[in-house]
Formats: sequence, structure tokens, C-alpha cells
Amino acid sequence: MTPALSFLDTLKAATVNTETAEVAFRREVEERTKMLERERAFAFRRFNLMRMVADAIATAESEEVAVAATLAMVRIKLGWESDSDARTEVLTRFAPIAQAAFKSLSPPESDKPPPDVLKALAEFETWYASTHPAPFWVLFEHYIPETPRVDF
Repeated sequence: MTPALSFLDTLKAATVNTETAEVAFRREVEERTKMLERERAFAFRRFNLMRMVADAIATAESEEVAVAATLAMVRIKLGWESDSDARTEVLTRFAPIAQAAFKSLSPPESDKPPPDVLKALAEFETWYASTHPAPFWVLFEHYIPETPRVDF
């Protein structure tokens, strides 16, 4: 091999290595961006739902009314117009969140600390993730098909 080809081969290898590194880096950035985008979307969905829970229980006169109002709101928010075993189980598992939120917003009855609403929510999310293929917050992704605009 001639000396001229040797340094060209080295430079060519450097181009391949740097291109490979750039492609890998861009892939990592894209994956990380998608992950952060999903986490942000879930954080907003979590906040918005729990704000709606707080609104639903704010005027409730009892825990039972608060739970019923919360579950009705969740059904509406998810577009659940009919019942199924899976939906009933989700709502049953969501009820402790409404109970904890109601108790946390009510005047304390004793020296006990208020229930941990975020812990109840985390337990629900953990249960949902262990029994379903996707996180609970994916249920809030409503696909709205485009409808053609027709002018008459």
C-alpha cells in the first residue's frame, strides 16, 4: 500500500466513525425528546384530571357524593358512555383517589394527617400499568379523524 493511500484510508475511516457517532447521537436525542414529550403530556393530563377531581368534590356534601361526582366526571372525560368489566374495574380502582382527595380537602376530624392523594394516584397508576399494555394517561389521547370539507 502506498503512503498516500494510508492517510486517505485513515481520513476515510474518520468520516465513517464521525458519521456513525452523529447518527447515533441524533437517534438518542430523538428518543429522549419523544420520552420527555410523553412525560410532559402525561404530567399535564395528570394535573388537569386531578384539577377536575378537585372541582368535582369541592361542593360535595359527603364522601359518597364526591366519589360519584368524580367517577361520573372521569367517565365523561374518557368518553365512556357504556359499561364494561374493564371500565368498571378502572373506576373502582380510581375511587380511592376521590376518597383521599375529598378527605384532604375536608376539615380535619382528628390529629391524623390528611390522606396522601398523590400516593393514591401513584398506586392507581402502578396498578393500571401492571394490568394494561399502556399507561392510563394514553386513554386521554382521542383521535379525531379529519372530515372533508364540502362546499355546496
